[in-house]
Amino acid sequence: MKIQQLCTIAALATLSTAALAEFPEKPVVLVVPFAAGGPSDKIARDLAEAMRKTLPQPVIVENAAGAGGTIGVAKVARANADGHTLLVHHIGMATAPALYRKLSYKMPEDFEYLGLINESPSTVITRPNMEARNFGELRQWIAANPGKVNLAHAGLGSASHLCGLMLQSALKADMTTIAYKGTAPAMTDLLGGQVDIMCDQATNAVPQIEAGKVKLYAVTSAQRSKQAAIASAPTLNEAGLPGFNVSIWHGLYAPKGTPAAVLGKLNGALRAALKDPDFVKKQEALGVSVVSDNRLEAAGHKKFVEDEMNRWSVVIKAAGQYAD
Repeated sequence: MKIQQLCTIAALATLSTAALAEFPEKPVVLVVPFAAGGPSDKIARDLAEAMRKTLPQPVIVENAAGAGGTIGVAKVARANADGHTLLVHHIGMATAPALYRKLSYKMPEDFEYLGLINESPSTVITRPNMEARNFGELRQWIAANPGKVNLAHAGLGSASHLCGLMLQSALKADMTTIAYKGTAPAMTDLLGGQVDIMCDQATNAVPQIEAGKVKLYAVTSAQRSKQAAIASAPTLNEAGLPGFNVSIWHGLYAPKGTPAAVLGKLNGALRAALKDPDFVKKQEALGVSVVSDNRLEAAGHKKFVEDEMNRWSVVIKAAGQYAD
């Protein structure tokens, strides 16, 4: 090997070591592409608190809401690739390419994959005065009222929208979908009986279920939840929809080109956070499972997102629901 090549390799190694030693030089920002107070925001703030215990700089959350989460995602894609600006995003990371005709970023190539954070089932819930006593009766009621059942969701591309699409497809049901500007107003109208049904992630639905303000019929995951408030709810597979499995997951991302040494330190901080007893306890209280498999590795995380992109593309195209 030529002396010049050896010098180049040595210089790169020195830069990588320096980047690792100095990072982070300032606060690390976790961008959440949704408004404050929602499920993704809650998870990001819990994660930031846990990551602070490992990193020598503050970890703060910044909300960059709008356009179904794509504004915040684009912001991170354009950020300096130094590891100080990261993205916490849910399943919308994989569904936006099919939902939106134009995106100012490319998936999956514009990001570095730091690892999956958690997975949560969604819940099939209804207004509190729903007559059906179980999912079988709910299914019959939906079939008997074509076009008259109001299905709420938190906006195009939201977890509740995507789960609702899958539910309608599985039931072959004709429902009237009503889009809201966020989870909170959708839930408010469900509580008040203005809409009939919602497919909402456990992180948001559990408090309302515990308070008896909505009726719970099923969970959307492959296995029953261990969370006390929803542990008795059957999976939709058990309730008569074979193979139904929708989990809402969150991952951590960095801009493409972030140095490998920095990515390694961030992945280490993520892994430590996911083992933090306080973080795990908070997630379990919301019915969320913390990830501990190969999706905590860059290759495993990226492959999972790509598989989800392919899966949801079929569902979204079949529904014909797109955004400009």
